Amino acid sequence: MKDLLDGLDLINDPDVLESLSHDDAEWAPYGKALGAVRPRTTADVQKVVAACAARNIPIVPRGAGTGLSGGANAVDGAMILDLSKMNRIVEIDAENMTATVQPGVVNDDLKRAVAEHGLWYPPDPASAPWSTIGGNVSTNAGGLCCLKYGVTRDYVLGLEAVVGGPAGDYGTVVRLGRRTTKGVSGYDLAGLFTGSEGTFGVLTEITLRLRPARREAPKTVVGAFSSVVVAGEAVAAITRAGLLPAALELLDRTCLRAVEEWKHLGLEADAAALLLAQLDTPGDEEATAVAEVFRAAGAMWAEQSTDEIEAEALFAARRLAYPALERLSPVLTEDICVPRSRVPEMLAAIEEIAARHGATIATIAHAGDGNLHPLILAPAGDEPAKRAAQGAFEDMLTAAIAMGGTVTGEHGVGLLKREGMKQELSPAVLAMQIAVKQTLDPLNLFNPGKVIG
Repeated sequence: MKDLLDGLDLINDPDVLESLSHDDAEWAPYGKALGAVRPRTTADVQKVVAACAARNIPIVPRGAGTGLSGGANAVDGAMILDLSKMNRIVEIDAENMTATVQPGVVNDDLKRAVAEHGLWYPPDPASAPWSTIGGNVSTNAGGLCCLKYGVTRDYVLGLEAVVGGPAGDYGTVVRLGRRTTKGVSGYDLAGLFTGSEGTFGVLTEITLRLRPARREAPKTVVGAFSSVVVAGEAVAAITRAGLLPAALELLDRTCLRAVEEWKHLGLEADAAALLLAQLDTPGDEEATAVAEVFRAAGAMWAEQSTDEIEAEALFAARRLAYPALERLSPVLTEDICVPRSRVPEMLAAIEEIAARHGATIATIAHAGDGNLHPLILAPAGDEPAKRAAQGAFEDMLTAAIAMGGTVTGEHGVGLLKREGMKQELSPAVLAMQIAVKQTLDPLNLFNPGKVIG
């Protein structure tokens, strides 16, 4: 195998290989990889895929490893394809408002690059300072601004991928999608690959839609609530009022305190929950309306932030909540999504489930679109706490499905959500999913064991 990959950046060091063998999903299992390689070009990826196919060696693509479902975890005997060195911005086409990038480009790096051209790439997962575009596309990542501006899939115009199966020998390069604003020539294969978690092939280039940069800094409205359920009622009230913030985020007291103890941002965590609304409509009318809805829904107080530093600190706290809690304890992260009108009910269910299992659960959420991230803490080595966390995790999946929701809004299925997906989808739909995988990857070479199991 080594001779076939001569000239590539091969990794055999056990410690480095170990670090590349899993993502950030605390309790997702992972196997012992055969090795890892860091390609820099599409031709490098072709070479690796062809060599692995000839020996029936599984391929596990990965980016920065910020995933939270085990989607980038190694299986025994796999070759890890670390795409982090494929980090070139190939083109920024300001006239047509598109960017073409390699998969290892970091989300925030792309944002900064296109901003120099007066453009904006909206998808902004909380991991945007570290996560890569390839990983964002593979999981169809969402983020804080997806309430108003959509998720990654809404910005993917075209893809280049190294595939096998019906396209030809494993190692064949295909281009999917388009570069035009509109196009319906054939099935939407670029859309199919977006969110496929590396199970159909390896993404090597991505063409993204951009938007004009916002003309003025967004305004921030903060509401403090006596409970997360009351905060959830305010979220539902925002929807009923016909208001559409760019972002509407929830943080509970546990998250705020964890961030403040770590980063000392000057946050006050007296309330049980905060709602953070970001508004980018010109003028103050929308911000005033959101504050009024917060108060009418039972906020202890609600104000528009006039201090940009304070507003930045609050949204920084939202992004830092997960790593701040991870410093304190292993964290099992949920990613359920329910209809927006059911957010209060789901928040109440989370509290009931935590009490029933004796589990410690902190909650953050892209509350405006119903995407909740309960964070279940269990101290290392505490087996009863771990069992309680796993029981609570499964019960939350069941509750979300019962409310017409889904088991994953943006983190992906990976390993942790396979059983939940089987509970959510009908046998007929699951059979269709399996058939697509078997057709596009008949050797089951690409990221085996993920999503459909």
